[in-house]
Amino acid sequence: MEEYNLDRLTSQEISQLWGTYMGDSAQACLLSYFLHITKDESIKIIVQDAYQGALEHLEIISALFKEESYPIPFGFSLDNDVTSSSNSELFSDDFILEFLHQFGRVGMRSHAVNLSLAVRKDTTDLFEKCLSDSIRLYNLAKNALIVKGLYIHSPFLEPAESADFIEEQGFLTGIFGDRRPLLSTEVTNLYANFQRNALGASVMLGFSQVAKSKEISKHFIRGKEIAEKHCEIFSAFLKQDHLPAGLYWDSQVTDTTEYIFSDKLMMYVAGSLTAMGIGFYGLGLGASMRRDIAAAYNRLLMEVQLYAEDGMNIMIKHKWLESPPKAVRHR
Repeated sequence: MEEYNLDRLTSQEISQLWGTYMGDSAQACLLSYFLHITKDESIKIIVQDAYQGALEHLEIISALFKEESYPIPFGFSLDNDVTSSSNSELFSDDFILEFLHQFGRVGMRSHAVNLSLAVRKDTTDLFEKCLSDSIRLYNLAKNALIVKGLYIHSPFLEPAESADFIEEQGFLTGIFGDRRPLLSTEVTNLYANFQRNALGASVMLGFSQVAKSKEISKHFIRGKEIAEKHCEIFSAFLKQDHLPAGLYWDSQVTDTTEYIFSDKLMMYVAGSLTAMGIGFYGLGLGASMRRDIAAAYNRLLMEVQLYAEDGMNIMIKHKWLESPPKAVRHR
């Protein structure tokens, strides 16, 4: 049996480095465009900070892969996947700021996982930096939203008179019989999933307008419709307890149809958003103790998984789906 060698990258380190490289190469393309069109200087500073961080991550990961003789992922590039000549504004400054806010929030979650899987000092240092960069981005974007009066907070709950325990099986009902009020954990996930879908629907709307392929444009329109339908479902649960759901962002997408991003890049971003949605739905399902909410998450998960599969088939058809590192079978 081969002796375990700490000098080598583990499979979990390789997988997280590869995923981070792919994500940051795509994000660098998006951020370079945001940097080009953003008018508000206070937002532009935040975009620049995020863009610089993504480039630094790519440089470090490239060096690690070279050192270990692993191929550097093809990923995405400014030359191939985004035009720097376009002055057409697909998204408003306010939309870009909210996108950065959500981007920072997701980065904190993903890089915390990456850090927990790191073994070597160099990968640990990298993911500590990635996590620190995500925390800084989240705080910068959140504070800017608050200053501009654009921050959308989750619902407030009235405090209970005292702590209590669950004493009846009816606590779990929801499909039949009386429905108990939502738990704070259920409110948190329903509201957050509404927010992510509302933003995602607008991203899909924008992508559908600038996609070159009609097939891919239709795929984005379908994604938008799915996201909007899911928003309605999450909103309905919240409204049953007279709680607000959130805002849609469609008005922050312009009607431009000018070429901005490659279809390949937009399909990857759409696929990443869909994959994150599946993960967050899983969290929502695990935190839901009412049967009707759990049933809704299961139903929505199936719909999103089918959409994700269709997206991967489109990418495979066009030879855009890059394979992660895999095990080598020895005969």
